[in-house]
Amino acid sequence: MKIAVINGPNLNLLGKREPEIYGRMTLRDLEKMLIEAAEGKGIEIKFFQSNSEGEIVGFIHGAIEWADGIIINPGAYSHYSVAILDALKAFPGKIVEVHISNVFSREDFRQRLVTARAADAVIAGMGFDSYVFALFYLFGALS
Repeated sequence: MKIAVINGPNLNLLGKREPEIYGRMTLRDLEKMLIEAAEGKGIEIKFFQSNSEGEIVGFIHGAIEWADGIIINPGAYSHYSVAILDALKAFPGKIVEVHISNVFSREDFRQRLVTARAADAVIAGMGFDSYVFALFYLFGALS
């Protein structure tokens, strides 16, 4: 099983950016956490992070050819990117959109998740565990 984990803008600053919201763990810590969660399950994970909408779209297009599932945190793009939504809609496998914080308890604009329309599931507000639960969901759904 091959899973793409895609992180959007500013997630490269995890551990530094608003730690009261996103915590003190880094993107590398998150990747290690997911590798450990996947251990022994036959899951291959490819990580990608970009601050560029076009690069994210391009990575999703490429994942159509090799990935069984996608875990995506589009960051701010989740609130308005029709380009990422359309790319995700073209992906034939399972998709889980994740958010570290509970976007529904934050500013009004964060409560509108345009990209989530392409997702099979949305997990928010559970910190880095949102990604682990997404991985377990995909493992069950794709096994």
